[in-house]
Amino acid sequence: MSIRITGTGLFHPTEAISNQELVASLNAYVERYNQQHAEQIAAGELEELRGSSEAFIEKASGIKSRYVVEKSGILDINRMYPRLTERSNDELSLQAEWGVTAARQAMQQAGVTADDIDVVILACSNMQRAYPAVSIEIQSALGIKGYAYDMNVACSSATFGLKQARDAIQAGARRVLMVNVEITSAHLNFKSRDCHFIFGDVATAAIIEASTDKAGFELVDINLQTQFSNNIRNNFGFLNRCEDAFGDGLLFNQDGRKVFKEVCPLVAKMINQQLEKNQLNADQIKRFWLHQANANMNELILKYVAGKQAEAARAPIILDEFANTSSAGVMIAMHKTAHEVAVGEYAILSSFGAGYSVGTVLLKKVA
Repeated sequence: MSIRITGTGLFHPTEAISNQELVASLNAYVERYNQQHAEQIAAGELEELRGSSEAFIEKASGIKSRYVVEKSGILDINRMYPRLTERSNDELSLQAEWGVTAARQAMQQAGVTADDIDVVILACSNMQRAYPAVSIEIQSALGIKGYAYDMNVACSSATFGLKQARDAIQAGARRVLMVNVEITSAHLNFKSRDCHFIFGDVATAAIIEASTDKAGFELVDINLQTQFSNNIRNNFGFLNRCEDAFGDGLLFNQDGRKVFKEVCPLVAKMINQQLEKNQLNADQIKRFWLHQANANMNELILKYVAGKQAEAARAPIILDEFANTSSAGVMIAMHKTAHEVAVGEYAILSSFGAGYSVGTVLLKKVA
């Protein structure tokens, strides 16, 4: 049975924030904070905050801009998070709305309708609510029968979602719609120099189906691994109200240096194991669609796998426009550059993130 990705979709909001705008906002906040707390800082009771620069952000990450659900609230130093209008339960939720838009693109590209799909999976890091599952809301809005569920393996959710899609088809489902909607700006601490620039908001979707004659990317092999780590963490959840506490410490935080040091070798090892298992070498992989967290990480992983002389174009970067979009990043990279892979050529889709979690998917372009 040849199980293939036959269509992909991409949606992003219209508003974007440049590094220049983001830095200006942070630095204004930092200057005011340091002035307001000058006495405590001088006495050693508080730590002085540091500002940032466009050069620092680009060197550290490769990020130049990011799409966001709402920018005025983020850039307002009296707020520093998006302004959203609450929707009634009778209205489509924001996450479902974005998912439906990306899904319709993927369905059109794959040439399928709602009647052709049996399963909907929302695979992402950030869920708008605990229940009912947003995937079921997307399923309802599209008129899809069958079943739907939400799943979260942080930034690796798309590769793990592809495994679940393949398993569902092997168990009898005709087609699966996988959706990755990441409204990451809502969980980001825009007061933090170390992470305020990292994430962007976006939605992607993919149709996965069994076919012998439909163009797409065959799922040749999937390798998944998880191991626990606190180096990337977000503690915000429904139990916080019972702890009578809410603060910046509950939002996204990471030890970037440890993540870089520990994750890059792990990802490269898993990719090399997958190549060996399938009797392939790195030269036979046309594109490495790696998780879009950090350009320096992807450069190092590519060197570990394909050698120091590997062309950077083999691991496309979309960070400059989109920033880190968590689970959706690999799907954006694929969506944007799939045309660069010819029929018969191979590609690897690899995502990695909090958990730690790592997923690698070996793909073959088929007609």
